[in-house]
Amino acid sequence: MYKYIIRRILIFIPMLIALTMIVFSLVLAAPGDPISGKFLDPNIDPAVFEQQKEALGLNDPIPVQYGRWLSSVVQGDFGKSYVYKGRTVTELIGDRLQNTLYLGLFSLFITIVISIPIGIYSARKPYSVLDYGATTFGFLGLAIPNFFFGLVAIYIFSIHLGWLPSQGSVSKPGLEGIELIYSKLKHLILPGITLGLAGTAAYMRYIRSEVLDVLASDYIRTAKAKGMTERTVLYKHTLRNALIPIITLLGFEIGVLLSGAVITEGVFQYPGIGTLFLNSIGNRDYPVILAINLLLGICILVGNLLADIFYSIVDPRIRYD
Repeated sequence: MYKYIIRRILIFIPMLIALTMIVFSLVLAAPGDPISGKFLDPNIDPAVFEQQKEALGLNDPIPVQYGRWLSSVVQGDFGKSYVYKGRTVTELIGDRLQNTLYLGLFSLFITIVISIPIGIYSARKPYSVLDYGATTFGFLGLAIPNFFFGLVAIYIFSIHLGWLPSQGSVSKPGLEGIELIYSKLKHLILPGITLGLAGTAAYMRYIRSEVLDVLASDYIRTAKAKGMTERTVLYKHTLRNALIPIITLLGFEIGVLLSGAVITEGVFQYPGIGTLFLNSIGNRDYPVILAINLLLGICILVGNLLADIFYSIVDPRIRYD
């Protein structure tokens, strides 16, 4: 196992380098630059514009810019923001990473708590009223875009009913203790449900399908013939084997939650990495865009590695050595 993990980590290095090259090229290929949008006065001397670009190194050849940025990243320096003057990229991401992690974990919690029990029950009682209801919810959850569901949720629960806040992460600054925790949880409900909607719908369908397949297996019929209780058959034999494909999805879910939070945070104006990413794209803040893309890539790669490790834990037959 340890040799496998080391090999995977070594494979990450060229994959990350390729990712940085692709992202860097796409960012620079996009129209506009960090300077042009700031000089809207036509009376400003174009020389000032060129001086600003020269100072930021934007006039250098792309390979030179990429090499300079990559050498800084290797040393742990992601540079300074072009928009937020005087603040480093690491500081900007660090200030917002916590909120995005809270949102991602909350939505994942909702997904697991809702999808697994309903998926299991739908498999045990196929074609029941709950099964048809779960199937309908699954199709709707996969079909409705996050941003549309978020807008509908804001209209119903924030504007019309006034139950939940529609933006931000806390009600007001200066909260402490229980008040702070309550305020954060209240602000997490709508974006958390919105972000976890598609995942919940997909997981219910996957779990239902996998449990049905396992229940039809010969060893399950043998276990029942030996007189084992339905509860033992379900949780000791069926569920453990049915969860193996789900673990793969959980590995991908780490990167999906962070990348999906970009749209959700934009809808709810939730102060996380997603809103920072959208603002950076609009302002062509290259250092921040590149750093966030690199972070998402690392999360996806690490998620895949964790999925492989959990494979061997859930199914002892799987060996990587």
